[in-house]
Formats: sequence, C-alpha cells, structure tokens
Amino acid sequence: MDIEELTEQGSLEDKLYKQKKLIKDENTRRIFNEVFDKATISAIHELSRKKFFEQIEFVISTGKEGNVFRGNSKNNYYAIKIFKVSTSDFKHMTKYIKGDERFKEIRKDKLEIIKIWTKKEFRNLEDFTKAKIRVPLPIAWNRNCLIMEFIGKNGEAAPRVKDKPFQNPKEKYEEICEYMAKMVNAKLIHADLSEYNILNNDEELVIIDVGQAVTTMHPYAKEFFQRDVMNMSKYFAKQGVDTDYDKMYEKIKELTKKLKQQKKNYKKISKSKKVI
Repeated sequence: MDIEELTEQGSLEDKLYKQKKLIKDENTRRIFNEVFDKATISAIHELSRKKFFEQIEFVISTGKEGNVFRGNSKNNYYAIKIFKVSTSDFKHMTKYIKGDERFKEIRKDKLEIIKIWTKKEFRNLEDFTKAKIRVPLPIAWNRNCLIMEFIGKNGEAAPRVKDKPFQNPKEKYEEICEYMAKMVNAKLIHADLSEYNILNNDEELVIIDVGQAVTTMHPYAKEFFQRDVMNMSKYFAKQGVDTDYDKMYEKIKELTKKLKQQKKNYKKISKSKKVI
C-alpha cells in the first residue's frame, strides 16, 4: 500500500495499523487525532521506508507542542518526537527562530515553521553533541518528525529529574554547571533549562528538549541564559546544594574561562607540532 492509498481510504489510524507502523493501545488512541494528520503520516511513512524504524509502539511523553513515542526496529528502541501542527504555539516558536543566524528565512506558513523547528532541534542536538554535552543522539528528521536515541533502561524511558531527583545533587550540580559552560563556549544557550528538561537515566544526567536552544548571538540570548541559571540554581538549592543565582552564575563564568584557555592552549600545541 502506498502513501496515497494510506491517506485516501479509511481512518488514518486503521491504515497505519494495517501497515504495522503502530501498535494500538489506549494512550496512542487517545492522542492520535492531536498528532497524526496526512503530512505527518507521509513523514512517518518515509522514515520507516528508509529503515529508521519498523513500528511506533506507544507514547513516552506528551507536551503542548509535541509528543514523544517509543519506536522499535529489530528490538532496538528509538525516541520519535512528533510536533503538533494543530496546537503548537507558532508565535512562541518564532521568537526562538528569529535572530538565530542559522535559520534566517522564515515563512508564516504553519507547516513551514514546524518543519524549521524540527530541523532546529535536530541541528541543536548535533551541536550539543559536538560540544560534549549529553543529549539524545540525533538520528533523522522529516517534516515534523524527529528520531533520536532512546534514553532509558530495558525499554523503559528514563524519568525527568522533577519526578526522580538525583541521589547526589551536589555532583549533578557540578555537572550541569560544566555543561552550561560548555554551551556558552560552543556559543549555545539552551533557553529552557529546568528539572523538566533533564532526564535521570539511572543517575546519568541527560539534557532534552533543545528545540528552542539559540546561539549566543541571538538578541534574547542573555535573557535566556539568565533564566536558565535562575531555574537551575533554584532547583539545586531546593535539593540541598549551597547555591543561588549569583554563585551559579560566577561558577559557570569561571568554568567558561577555563574552557576558553584550554582551547587556546590546544591550538598552541597543535601549531607547535606542525612546526616540528
């Protein structure tokens, strides 16, 4: 059955089920109409045809602008994030896209904005990974569908830190400060960092939801960074860490300086090796 038949006959859910791209369960049925329109089905079909996954199994998490599903391919799990075309806040999205020099041309068409947002999250995942910041590894994207590394153990998705705090918050505070310094050093700002956007993967800290992340050249970069510091300092203070906004800000500032110096030293060593 090709995609034209898929979208023209019967309910979308029945057609996907017949192609075994979806396992019917209660959660999936409840949210199906929010996510799966013809454009989404076409994107899913294309990604599946290219062997990125075989089945969409069930919902991992739901959100205002997108839902995350667990995908399966030969018993390998993937996270499939599908952005909602009908309910996404396009003004909110545009605020983070405009001013980001990586995405200059923006049309007002809803589908195009969602497409840019999906591409933006994929690009941000790549950039964060290059900066040695732990995020889900990006795998592929098409239209409003993004495939990423599945974060979890034995097929169970890792919980958010808000639901399962780390056993050693002081250690993780040091780690998140280091990650935030790495972001600045890589000219990136998460722009929505909080306990809601960090996973506790068996005590491994994994940052998620990076679609809104911007470069340090963005006109609101400073405001976004200050908000991230405020959110994180408040959270870790509640977890018993001796910190506040000023302490965390200064710590990240010092770590950023060290990273810049390390980068300069590395360049000097590289140049001297070439001369020798």
